[in-house]
Amino acid sequence: MANISAKDVMELRKQTDCGMMECKKALTDAEGDFAKAIELLRERGLATASKKAGRIAAEGMVYAEATADGAVVVEVNAETDFVAKNEKFVEFTKALAGVIADKKPADVDALLACPMGAGTVDDELKALILVIKENIKVRRFARYEGACAAYVHGGGTHGVIVRFETDPAVAAKPEFAAFGKDIAMQVAAANPSYLDETAVPAEVLAKEKEIVLAQMANDPKTANKPDAIKEKMVVGRLGKFYKEACLVDQAFIKDGNVDIKKYVADTAKQLGGDIKIAEFTHYVKGEGLEKRSEDFAAEVAAAIKG
Repeated sequence: MANISAKDVMELRKQTDCGMMECKKALTDAEGDFAKAIELLRERGLATASKKAGRIAAEGMVYAEATADGAVVVEVNAETDFVAKNEKFVEFTKALAGVIADKKPADVDALLACPMGAGTVDDELKALILVIKENIKVRRFARYEGACAAYVHGGGTHGVIVRFETDPAVAAKPEFAAFGKDIAMQVAAANPSYLDETAVPAEVLAKEKEIVLAQMANDPKTANKPDAIKEKMVVGRLGKFYKEACLVDQAFIKDGNVDIKKYVADTAKQLGGDIKIAEFTHYVKGEGLEKRSEDFAAEVAAAIKG
């Protein structure tokens, strides 16, 4: 039997917003496995989502920009939040986006070898580390070509790029730029996992269906309903899942009376051409990384004491 600590219970509670006792029971039943505990809480109807599990856990910034022929988003990480406000760090990150757009590297290793300043990106990075005196890493980037939009939120906490399929004449209109920014902001605000229903993997749908059926089995109001009725209820619940997880099915953040699919269609009609959202990338600063656990004030005090 796994040894469940109070710290474990508190962490699960923070991730799911469920009660302490429910979290302790779920961890116990899952033998300490956090992912399984979150799944159990969802099956029991106690947690509707587990997005908090991927909490922001590193510092630095995300930067995104649209270019003349596409868009770029890049994440650069550092040890403390002070660095994200450092002018040299910000300048380096923005210049990095320009290198990516110009040189079109295949991956981070290729990017580090690209020309920048008097040397390479790697040379500039090492020089920056010497000045700032923190470990700095270029974590990831994405680049699109074609009609695109970009959005940066919170000074670099979120970065989004979106690629569209449309006529060049439509993409050149000022109204299209405003529309593109709306879509990029939608991605940042609503954090869709997929573009549309066809993009949802079969195994994800199977897991959602499994969770819905488990919730029904644990609810006295639905536990004894015929299988045919349960199946219809599952279809309804999956429809709700699509509205939360798929970009084109989400309610438009600026007008809850229409979904993104209709907003795209209305804009296309207004601009006199076809518009389709082709793909998007959404980076959240430090997503999935482990944050430094040291107390910064204590670290400074220790340094002063030698």
